Amino acid sequence: MSRQILSEDLLERIRARAAHYDETNGFFDEDLAELRDAGYLTAFVPEAFGGAGLTLAEMAAEQMRLAGAAPATALAVNMHHVWVGVARGLNARGDSSADFVLTEAAAGEIFGFGVSEPGNDLVLFGSQSQARPDGEGGYTFHGTKIFTSLSPAWTRLGTFGADTAGPDGPRNVWGFVRRDGGGVSVKDDWDVMGMRASQSCTTVLDGAHAPADRIVRRIPPGPTTDPFVFGIFANFEILLAAVYTGIARRAIDVAVAGVRRRTSLKNGGAPYSNDPDIRWRLADAAIQLDGVLPQIEVLARDVDAGADRGTLWMPQLSALKSRATEVALDVVTKTVRASGGSSYSNGHELSRLYRDVLAGLFHPSDDESVHGAWANALLGPVVPWPPEGEG
Repeated sequence: MSRQILSEDLLERIRARAAHYDETNGFFDEDLAELRDAGYLTAFVPEAFGGAGLTLAEMAAEQMRLAGAAPATALAVNMHHVWVGVARGLNARGDSSADFVLTEAAAGEIFGFGVSEPGNDLVLFGSQSQARPDGEGGYTFHGTKIFTSLSPAWTRLGTFGADTAGPDGPRNVWGFVRRDGGGVSVKDDWDVMGMRASQSCTTVLDGAHAPADRIVRRIPPGPTTDPFVFGIFANFEILLAAVYTGIARRAIDVAVAGVRRRTSLKNGGAPYSNDPDIRWRLADAAIQLDGVLPQIEVLARDVDAGADRGTLWMPQLSALKSRATEVALDVVTKTVRASGGSSYSNGHELSRLYRDVLAGLFHPSDDESVHGAWANALLGPVVPWPPEGEG
């Protein structure tokens, strides 16, 4: 049995607030306070550091449940869990470089994810921001980060920038800065279609300082097998897939309840759940979703076990994200089609779920990079053509 932190009563209270947060474009302060009190922000922290010690598979299962209640709350909390997951994975393999994340998370700090940048499709492999050495092993960070979920609440920000001044050539520098350490400003610019309560505002770093003991990596830019970067990728893609799968699962539940209530004049008052077309459409949605669930669980277990998937690890993780978000979008669309015109109303839960699920299209890895990675894995790189000396 998967261990659970979130009670059904807590999830119902969170669900009851989701529409209000969405309507007002407000942050989920009450949700966050209750999640903290329930121990959810330390659920992924190993027991040795004072947490509940959930596995990645268990954490993914809990995130599915939370996303079914409030997608934006789950998406934002995801970013905190990603950093905890990275640190716990390193620690399990004897690398203590990020143990402070576990210690500080257990003490109540909240971690934000300051990685994405405007116009930068290198994502984890290169930064437009600058990392300037302080002369004592630490760095100050300078640049703009976007989609910084938990913007009103994070107290620690994991981020990276490029050090181009070192004698060993350019390096990606990964570190953690404090919100109260100066050099950080957060714009009030989150006004989007869905996932509104996540408040994923733009963050401007202008001298935000990470001392030497908060710098965890200084590595060459470009693709890498470094376990810290792999940990980010693995935890991000798996937990993100879990959130969107949770949205899809909730949409099916809402649609099933709806078609059982609705009746058809054409069919003498019979419930729409008798309609063969609606039955087929919802069954088709459930079949699609059913195929994603074991993929999330198996990949999560293999990450925790340190399984060796060789060069297929990154493509398979990115494929999970792509499949989960695309399936979730298709599933929610099918549930809207099955639920009739009422689901087009802003007051209908499916209307909000539809807007929220669309956000999955914009998270890395995007569909183009997923297919590019798989093409390279299958076919190798594109060869110059015509060959040199011909043509």
